Amino acid sequence: MFTFLLWLLLLALSWPLALLALVLYPLVWLLLLPFRLVGIAVDGVFGLLRAVLLLPARVLGGPRALRG
Repeated sequence: MFTFLLWLLLLALSWPLALLALVLYPLVWLLLLPFRLVGIAVDGVFGLLRAVLLLPARVLGGPRALRG
């Protein structure tokens, strides 16, 4: 909602710039989409590595590891 209000303010102050932002936003989103997907994949790999490295500690910890 706040973003929409900022866009309306930009539209009132400079309508050509607001229309350019409206047209370019989907293009920029499409260009940045692969980077977001790579970020999700890297986060998943780090989560998997963390789980694998901490597995012996969780196994040796016994029931205490399940509480917290």
